[in-house]
Amino acid sequence: MEKLKNLFKDKNKKVENLVVFLIILVITLVVINNIIKEDKKEEPKKYEKAELASTSSDDVTHNDLELRLEKILSKMEGVGEVSVLITYSQSSRIVPMYNESTSKSVTEETDTSGGTRTIEAEDVEKNVVTGSDSNPVTEKTVYPSIEGAIVTAQGASNSNVKANIVSAVEAVTGLATHKIQVFEQGN
Repeated sequence: MEKLKNLFKDKNKKVENLVVFLIILVITLVVINNIIKEDKKEEPKKYEKAELASTSSDDVTHNDLELRLEKILSKMEGVGEVSVLITYSQSSRIVPMYNESTSKSVTEETDTSGGTRTIEAEDVEKNVVTGSDSNPVTEKTVYPSIEGAIVTAQGASNSNVKANIVSAVEAVTGLATHKIQVFEQGN
């Protein structure tokens, strides 16, 4: 402490020491600020935000269900080789999150004959919420509903095998049995 007092006793050195002290203080603050910013940039990696899915990811999801059904159906007794086609009502739809602000105003007007009129106005402003990378934040993904399924199988000529295939597809997709068609696979 005594050394600090001695540094500021001389008036010429007092200004120089003060400037040096301020420069060191500014550099320290800049370094601390950069460290804090780096820590904040790493946080979203730990808690990844939902990203908007592209159309190609929808195709992967649809194909994945078909492939999994083909795999499980081919393991069933008497089915043999299988191909599955599933049709969908539409493509997936992404619902972004919104910041919504509402303002309401009420105005009462009186005319010269004593009548009054009330005017109500409501303004709603919706803005899409974006993440740090300027991509919209997803609230939810609405997947399409399955409309129908076609299955071709080597063992589909057997009515029991055909009924088992229909039951399995019904259990996985939730489709009604009249929306599932099973055919014998040709050469």
